[in-house]
Amino acid sequence: MAQQKKQALRAGITGGIGSGKSTVCRMFGVLGVPVYDADAWAKWLIGHDPQLIGGIKALFGPEAYTEEGYNRTYVAGIVFKDREKLAALNALVHPAVERHSRNWHETQEAAGARYTLKEAALMVESGSHKHLDVLIVVAAPEDLRIRRVMQRDGLTEAQVRARMASQMPEPEKIALADYVITNDERQMLIPQVWKLHCALLEKAVHFQKNVL
Repeated sequence: MAQQKKQALRAGITGGIGSGKSTVCRMFGVLGVPVYDADAWAKWLIGHDPQLIGGIKALFGPEAYTEEGYNRTYVAGIVFKDREKLAALNALVHPAVERHSRNWHETQEAAGARYTLKEAALMVESGSHKHLDVLIVVAAPEDLRIRRVMQRDGLTEAQVRARMASQMPEPEKIALADYVITNDERQMLIPQVWKLHCALLEKAVHFQKNVL
C-alpha cells in the first residue's frame, strides 16, 4: 500500500481583542515557527484575489473599488450599519483566507516546517479552527484587555467594549482550546511559549507518524 505524504501539524492561535495574541505569535516566530497572520493576509487578498474582488463588487457595487484599490471607507460605511451585509462580506473573505492559508501551509511543509501557526482574531467565530489540528487561545482578564486597547488605539472604554461584544466571549473560546496561554502580566509569557513550543514539536512527531 502506498504511503501518505508526510504532513506538518497545523496549529491555530486566537484570543479576544487586547489578549496579546500577536505578541505571543512574535515569540513563536523568534523560535523559527512559520506564522500566518490571517487578518493581514485578508487585507492583502481583498486587494489582489480576483475571485474575492469579483464577489465584493457583486455585493457592494463597482464603488467598492477605485483606481487606487479597495474602497475600505465606502464598504465600512455600509457594513457597520447592516449586519447582513457584514455577514455576507465575511462569507466571502473567510473562505478566501482559508484557501490561501492552506496553500501557504503546504509551502511551509515542503520547506521542512514541523508545525505551522495560523493567527486570526475570529478563528472560532468563522469556524476556521475546525480545519486545524490544534487550537491555542491567549487569555487575559477583561479589565486588562480593555486598558491595553484603550492605550494602544486611543479608544474609549465604551468603544472597546463594543468591539468585544462582536467577538465570542473568552470562556467559550477557552472551552474549545487544546492549549491556553495566560497573558495577565503576572505569569511570564516566555516560559509558557517555550513549554508549548516543545509540546507542539513532540505532538508534530506523533502526528507525522500517524499520517504515514
